[in-house]
Amino acid sequence: MSSFKTIDDLDVAGKRVLVRLDLNVPMSGGRVTDSTRIDRSLATIRELTSAGAGVLIVSHFGRPKGRVVPEMSLQPVARALAEALGQEVAFATDCIGPEAEKVAEGVSAGDVAMLENLRFYAEEEANDINFAGKLAGLANLYVNDAFSCAHRAHASTEAITRLLPSAAGRLMEAELDALSKALENPKRPVAALVGGAKISSKMTVLGHLVKQVDVLIIGGGMANTFLDAQGVNV
Repeated sequence: MSSFKTIDDLDVAGKRVLVRLDLNVPMSGGRVTDSTRIDRSLATIRELTSAGAGVLIVSHFGRPKGRVVPEMSLQPVARALAEALGQEVAFATDCIGPEAEKVAEGVSAGDVAMLENLRFYAEEEANDINFAGKLAGLANLYVNDAFSCAHRAHASTEAITRLLPSAAGRLMEAELDALSKALENPKRPVAALVGGAKISSKMTVLGHLVKQVDVLIIGGGMANTFLDAQGVNV
């Protein structure tokens, strides 16, 4: 029994479900070059639509810093998602306001739509409750399946959970279950391998992990930060 709510705890039939995904995928020339994150999101989307929900997807893309950057539009990602799902994915050219409301209202059981980049608004990263309220007004329920964004308290990951009945998607559920097995009652020795490009947003996580595991392995680009601190020329 999970200590957190999952899709199993929601009655989604006939409801609009706002699903937070991490679709910050690699792009080149307006095309998705690696669809791994899209492919991994399909299970949750399909389970919700099969149960009679209309799915409204929100995500960020890049770092537009609170302004509209056309090159960071999610529209090409919506096209790639439609291809992977094998069904139409409507696209709203805004994530709040009249355009988002119009698209959301057109989403009925089995339908899927995607809203424009959340980070076109500075309120997203500021965890603004009013911005979260505008997102929440588009749906009846909220599902977070963006584990890779869950360590940040943003409007679409934290504030919105105060406004809508919320649950973890299947990706989030799998990650949390794996963490629970690894950290709460693990078979020792336990090693954690952590990668990524930047260290700033992961220091708190690393500080927690180092107390829980026997070996902490730092990889990826952020390993260079530790090497630099040790005086290694990187």
